Amino acid sequence: MMPHVLVVRLDNLGDVLLAGPAVRAVAASAREVTMLCGPRGRASAEILPGVDQIVAHRAAWIDPDPGQVARGDIDALVDQLAALEIDQAIVLTSFHQSALPTALILRMAGVPVVVAESEDYPGSLLDVRHHTGDELHEVERALSLVETLGYRLPPDDDGRLAVTPVDPDANPVRDLRPYVVVHPGASVPARAWPAHRHASLVEALVADGRRVVVTGAPGEASLTARVVGPRGDGAVDLTGAVDWKGLAAVLADADVLVAGNTGPAHLSAAVGTPVVSLFAPTVPAGWWRPWGVPHVLLGRQNIGCAGCRARTCPVPGHPCIGDVEVPEVLAAVDAMAGVGLTAGR
Repeated sequence: MMPHVLVVRLDNLGDVLLAGPAVRAVAASAREVTMLCGPRGRASAEILPGVDQIVAHRAAWIDPDPGQVARGDIDALVDQLAALEIDQAIVLTSFHQSALPTALILRMAGVPVVVAESEDYPGSLLDVRHHTGDELHEVERALSLVETLGYRLPPDDDGRLAVTPVDPDANPVRDLRPYVVVHPGASVPARAWPAHRHASLVEALVADGRRVVVTGAPGEASLTARVVGPRGDGAVDLTGAVDWKGLAAVLADADVLVAGNTGPAHLSAAVGTPVVSLFAPTVPAGWWRPWGVPHVLLGRQNIGCAGCRARTCPVPGHPCIGDVEVPEVLAAVDAMAGVGLTAGR
């Protein structure tokens, strides 16, 4: 009988999107695919092709703002997973995360086959202790791991990121097309281009005759208001006005997205829209760059502090991306606009 497979990715929206090709590879041969994700990534799991059901848990060993470990919460998760009668579990993690706490919970839930990447000795927690090295993109790492259980993408699957079909009516600015989306925020401050540079960019784009849509999470309203400024009809602030599915619709209709290394860049890739990526190299671009779409990487990728994993840049001026000038971004927008993929647009 075809197996019921649990795919685990417990962190953020973009991370779950990057797991999408691996999920589709599993779904091509599995009876059922359940995804275990964190609350920060659930909105992406809800639009991943191949996911049949979702279990959400805030993992204290993964979440960037972890709470205390509570025995009752762990017991409830074990019971919930045990009730699903899972045949195989594939634990996807980034290079700096441990899969072993999750593997322990899965063993407690009676899952007979558990695979993951692990630098640490897993004892009896893993059936496959995989290692891919340091050269692969997150998408490739995930595909490599699921292949250890024989799961591969079908021949007609190009391996790009994807989401379930976008509802065009979910885009409140559809009538503004063509437009450029600017997303100035990031969950990690060290990955964000300065707000005053974003404001200058929006002003310059409007001066060039482009319509601009600025997006952000509800908590970023003060940032996006500063970026939009008094632009009249040239720029629209959608902060807090669309959910994750709605943002997918907005991005699907865009000519290009300007963003840092953050979830919307991966959502843009999933709907086939090019990305101008202001990529602060707190983590390697080779692992986290936009996948499967035309893109331009801006920023000093080989700066001496690359790979710092800092949440807040300690260097005055944030030189890895703070030194990127508005004309460089404008040139990249001109190069990327109009070259999106047909699929998903």
